[in-house]
Amino acid sequence: MEKKSFKNVDQYISGFPENVSARLEEMRATIKKAAPEAEEGISYQMPAYKYLGIVLYFAGYKNHIGFYPTASGIEAFKNELSKYKGAKGSVQFPLDKPLPLALISKIVKFKLKENIRKAESNTESKSMKKKTTLNNIKKI
Repeated sequence: MEKKSFKNVDQYISGFPENVSARLEEMRATIKKAAPEAEEGISYQMPAYKYLGIVLYFAGYKNHIGFYPTASGIEAFKNELSKYKGAKGSVQFPLDKPLPLALISKIVKFKLKENIRKAESNTESKSMKKKTTLNNIKKI
């Protein structure tokens, strides 16, 4: 597939042959069901999902679907993902095998919870800093 700039996920998926686009649509539907609150868009010229930060990316290739739930998503499910080719923050699902949709859904939900925990932690941290600053001001 030639490199081009995509405006949305529909446009991205429509540029692939039917066998690949069908898998991409399966992936997309699974992600949307697991994370209905996530915002869908294009980032790094591939489908991306964000909710309080990046949740994941995915991409189509000639022989596989690339799934990018960042390093933490891969690490948390390394045993289940061990039968697939992958790297620190990615995994390749071959086109000649069914997508592991239940596993994908679990990873998406894990990433959502991780983002929520991080956001809550950041909020608590900011609140603590604000209280500390206010206490320091009162001492002056």
